[in-house]
Amino acid sequence: MNGLKTLEYRGYDSAGIAVITDSGIAIRKQAGKLKHLQADLEANPVNGEVGIGHTRWATHGEPTSANAHPHDSDNAIAVVHNGIIENYRPLREKLTAAGYQFKSETDTETLVHLIHYYQAQDMSFSAASHKALRELEGAYAVAIVCMSDPGRVIAARKGSPLVVGVGEQANYVASDVQALVSQTDRFYYLEEGDVVEITAESCDIYDESGQAVERELKTVTLSSEALTKDGYAHYMLKEIHEQPIAVANTIADRLFNDAIADDFIGADAREILSQTKQIHIVACGTSYHAGMVARYWLEAITQIPTQVEIASEYRYRKPVIPANTLFLTISQSGETADSLAALRFAKKAGYLATFAVCNVANSTLDRESDECILTHAGPEIGVASTKALTTQLAVMALLTLKLAELRDVDIKVRKNLAKQLRTLPGIINQSLLLNNQIKVFAEQIVQRDHALFLGRGVHYPIALEGALKLKEISYIHAEGYPAGELKHGPLALVDDKMPVIAVCPNDELLEKLESNIEEVRARGGELYVFVDHKSQHGLKDRVPYLIEMEASGSFTSPIVFNVPLQLLSYHVAVLRGTDVDQPRNLAKSVTVE
Repeated sequence: MNGLKTLEYRGYDSAGIAVITDSGIAIRKQAGKLKHLQADLEANPVNGEVGIGHTRWATHGEPTSANAHPHDSDNAIAVVHNGIIENYRPLREKLTAAGYQFKSETDTETLVHLIHYYQAQDMSFSAASHKALRELEGAYAVAIVCMSDPGRVIAARKGSPLVVGVGEQANYVASDVQALVSQTDRFYYLEEGDVVEITAESCDIYDESGQAVERELKTVTLSSEALTKDGYAHYMLKEIHEQPIAVANTIADRLFNDAIADDFIGADAREILSQTKQIHIVACGTSYHAGMVARYWLEAITQIPTQVEIASEYRYRKPVIPANTLFLTISQSGETADSLAALRFAKKAGYLATFAVCNVANSTLDRESDECILTHAGPEIGVASTKALTTQLAVMALLTLKLAELRDVDIKVRKNLAKQLRTLPGIINQSLLLNNQIKVFAEQIVQRDHALFLGRGVHYPIALEGALKLKEISYIHAEGYPAGELKHGPLALVDDKMPVIAVCPNDELLEKLESNIEEVRARGGELYVFVDHKSQHGLKDRVPYLIEMEASGSFTSPIVFNVPLQLLSYHVAVLRGTDVDQPRNLAKSVTVE
């Protein structure tokens, strides 16, 4: 139960456990939050030394107790499963014809009956499980227990993460090391297609061909204290306030005076970057917005043509890959299904190399990319990414500076950019001091059902991110737009009930953005503006809700402007009474397509 509690941040709608007992497999499962399962266990306790548990995020079937995991077959075998079994329909038809009755609408129940079916043909638990797993198509991380072999857990991964924790006279499997840090600091990271069989004393790993293999045992330093709220009301608020130190950790040992360390990425990175003529960035959600900001930086400063694509779209088209193109994936978890699929395509498609930006060491993305730049953000528990984005942008700023150095960009320009990056943690800290002013904005916006976010140039992706955060945690419909597009449609939505949130940096587009703000004002729109206090703007007497802020230089200002938008979304969500850390229908790590 403690392990399941540490995984609540991933998003779920039901929970359950199955424990091997002397009288059979005891199953307890409940729809809704983990507290309902906890109450069930307190009323109906179970005891045993071997068990499996799961917090389910519904795919096939509604989030009901019947569809909750674990699923069993004749109380002889039980299974839990992350992912989607794509060929479950023909398997289900085969099993129904063989006399099996299904109690749920899930794809998962197919697997447990299939194992039972093969065991009925005089196969061992191990042989039946391996045979059934080979028949599955799709993505999965599974754990299985069986009454005929009660001291063993069999687990497997394909497209979903799975780790093995090695303890003292005990072994564990979990989808994330965070579930097990209170039990052990030693882990095997399973590779794609691996199957593992654990007992209290042994751990045997088999690759996708069924051959016994050795995986490297790694020590993970992650304290359980890092997973607490540390006095904050929500993980998200804590993580917003951790951003100054997270950025400082990200640039530490990488930025020396005005130069980027040669080993900032990896041993071969300098040669690869020297050959790079184009860059393709692929990501999802918030990480996609980080890639969009990076495109502006890379093209403006290094003159390297850069494309940014949503991974779920990229993986299903036929991209043209010019010679010497670098493929770069951005992901908080390193387990995002669409991003991993794009990476695996890229490794066969003729790219110069595959780089990744990721927050989780030893994640699948880290292991499978040619080079991985870790963000050092620390654990991020809130479903809505905050410090993950900020540190991703810090890494992409470092990468831009390294490429600028390799291309002999003017040293004065590079010194200025490096100075902005060095002072960034302190300026982010100043933006957090705007909290009370931002609460005033939130008290007005909370009454609305829609919102528009406006930005221009490199701040357009920040408008997109601001809208994403508001919709994710407050459930207010919000859209981000390039301000110049107002007249091409969105202006029709503007009235006195439409909040329009604008990001106004001190750059060459300020006057044009002020004109866009005037367009909103002339139509009675409710304006909320964040503006660089150093700019010569004329907004103070014309905008009712305005915050002047220190926004650093034009290079790092997108990172700084993002922070108050995070706080705005947070306070609106709190006022609306939503579940800030675990917003409905969303999962932290999207490990299925």
